[in-house]
Amino acid sequence: MWGLLGITAAMLLGIYDILKKTSLNNNAVIPVLFCSVATSALVFGFAIIGSDVNATLLESLHFYVPRVGINEHFLIMLKAIIVLSSWILAFFAIKHLPLSIVTPIRSTAPFWTLTGALIIFSEKPNVLQWAGLITTLLFFYLFSTTGKREGINFKTNKWVLLIIGATLFGSVSGLYDKFIITNIDRHAVQAWTGIYQLVIMVPVLLFIWYPTRAKTTRFQWRWTIPLIGIFLILTDYFYFYALSYPESLISVLSGIRRSGVVIPFVFAALFFKEKNIKRKGFYLAGIIAGVYLMALGSR
Repeated sequence: MWGLLGITAAMLLGIYDILKKTSLNNNAVIPVLFCSVATSALVFGFAIIGSDVNATLLESLHFYVPRVGINEHFLIMLKAIIVLSSWILAFFAIKHLPLSIVTPIRSTAPFWTLTGALIIFSEKPNVLQWAGLITTLLFFYLFSTTGKREGINFKTNKWVLLIIGATLFGSVSGLYDKFIITNIDRHAVQAWTGIYQLVIMVPVLLFIWYPTRAKTTRFQWRWTIPLIGIFLILTDYFYFYALSYPESLISVLSGIRRSGVVIPFVFAALFFKEKNIKRKGFYLAGIIAGVYLMALGSR
């Protein structure tokens, strides 16, 4: 069951990535992120209030948010900071890079998650994990050579460095998720993470973006912007639901979830007409294969 939930989360995550790209093209990054976060927080705010007013109704909708203590709020706030750091870096990178460059880099997130898990828990990689590590690194290197064909140097391009940073933060979040979901109700984690992200974004919008808005790209409202928040809620709902199963494996779920990058990659090929799609697709398949080898080795 948790595997099916992970696949659902992967499909929704792919649509979420497409919505981000269409919203960010020639648009101001911070307001787009703020509006998407605000949409999520609005939904979660109703869920939190509704859980106090009519717990029975929210339980029947499978979105009841129980109260949590101060220590739990601190742990959730830490998650919000980690996730938002990843999003800020990713949103800037997605605006300036082709989607067919972003998605393969993002697909390496499970690789970093699994590597981190091996280091943290002092495990020694088995044969399958070694094969996955080598395969992922090899195809990621080959993918970087494709970037050079488009004038994108992975070592010096700041947008590539930002998306790599976002991916690393995402991996940290992935490792943290399994810990926090086993200790705090998943609905409380999802809801309060959304609220704290909005709290953080308000000063970022007012004191960092707003005073310098005339010097940056003008903000344009698009209906895809609030959909970013909606699809993120759905993605995390199914992902956290899968993680809540005691037998679920973060190594496997992380790989399944990131396989959703195939959806925006195909979208980029069909609608954005980006370059070197066949070559990038081959290398993307290699990266995903490496990630799945690592996941199989972790079972």
